[in-house]
Amino acid sequence: MNRQQIRNYRETVDYLYGIPRFTSKNTMADTGAFLEHMGSPDRKMQIIHIAGTNGKGSVCAYLCSILCQAGYRVGAFTSPHLVEAVERFQIDGRQISEQQFYNAFMTVYQLLDWEELEKGEGYHPTFFEFLFFMAMVIFEKEMPDYCILETGLGGRLDATNAVTQKKLSVITRIGLDHVEYLGNTLPEIAFEKAGIMHENAPAVYLDMGDEVNAVFEKRAEKLGIPVNSVSNRDYRLLAFDNKMIDFSYTSRYYGYIKLSLHTIALYQIENAALAVRAIEVLDGGLHVTQDMIKQGVAEAFWAGRMEEVLPDAYVDGAHNADGVRAFLESVGRDGCIGDRHLVFGAVQDKDYRRMIGRITQSGLFARISAVQIQSSRAADVSELAHIFEETVGRPVEIYESAPQAFEEAVRGKKPDGRVYAAGSLYLVGEIKEALATGKIGKALE
Repeated sequence: MNRQQIRNYRETVDYLYGIPRFTSKNTMADTGAFLEHMGSPDRKMQIIHIAGTNGKGSVCAYLCSILCQAGYRVGAFTSPHLVEAVERFQIDGRQISEQQFYNAFMTVYQLLDWEELEKGEGYHPTFFEFLFFMAMVIFEKEMPDYCILETGLGGRLDATNAVTQKKLSVITRIGLDHVEYLGNTLPEIAFEKAGIMHENAPAVYLDMGDEVNAVFEKRAEKLGIPVNSVSNRDYRLLAFDNKMIDFSYTSRYYGYIKLSLHTIALYQIENAALAVRAIEVLDGGLHVTQDMIKQGVAEAFWAGRMEEVLPDAYVDGAHNADGVRAFLESVGRDGCIGDRHLVFGAVQDKDYRRMIGRITQSGLFARISAVQIQSSRAADVSELAHIFEETVGRPVEIYESAPQAFEEAVRGKKPDGRVYAAGSLYLVGEIKEALATGKIGKALE
């Protein structure tokens, strides 16, 4: 491997995307050793670590928003991105600049042992490890009060788990996803997620039933740390109308709190409640007030999760069976009196047959368009259409382009109808990019 001259953000991104071609999977020991080689920047940070199958990014967004309302500076490293890699890094809820991205990349790049690498030996980070190290560089330079890290895959063996100290661990909803890496049952997957729990750092987790809860409780007991659960007994839906959700949350410090979410995604109640409980555990009721929590929850935003990108046209990152379940729950209560049109695309390594089964069983969509996602991981659109037609009993529209499918669905929508796109974050990214560049918007003017 030869050292390259990398001069700008675009060349940096090209290099990062090329990494899978010339590096293999590394071990946690490799990641930890390189973090030490960087000067152990993590030891200077107050880290909040988040794992789970669904809801991780949303919990990050709610935590960041509440902490910012309380006057803290907050750094966040999340994944995946929807359009540009720079989206993964935020300071105080704002995306970093392309120049900051490039500078962080070059700091890591120059720390690599190029003498060994040029001999075909030595350590080179994977794509995700490289981004994690960049986050450490950015946070060390900015020195926010709190640094939020979202795991990429699993938890126990995730690169982000190489940090040597944490302030708090949070585990969101888990489901049967990435079973080839994490296990075939919920307790097995819970074991991998519980791997982020750390000594001297309390943990917060979502109540998923006795079998799963026991995994988290056992890990906490072994580490000698307090553990806190959040269940549907802690919150209650109050109202859901006019694209707003009102719910109550029972706080250990403030009692009954009424909170409002600017979204139609019912699943965000669960994520917001997890974030609020995490804040309570982190702060102990000392500095973060009830009003800060209310304002933080109300102003939080996480792209691609029931996001209204055009009037009555939404994109949602539901990309596994449990995500689709949550997506359908929200769609079923959206108040739409007209026809709904779904634009659907998926990747090969997801259980898209089960996802499609849930969609067709719901009976919520009068029209369905199957699309070909532009990714090497994409499921074949003909296969998706065939499964839909098997279960729904009528022809399904096929598109080779997600933006075209979305545009035509929006153009054909009646005033009382709605359009949704779901099934993959790649799908959401392709639509958002087309909207950002005007490819969809211009065609609808």
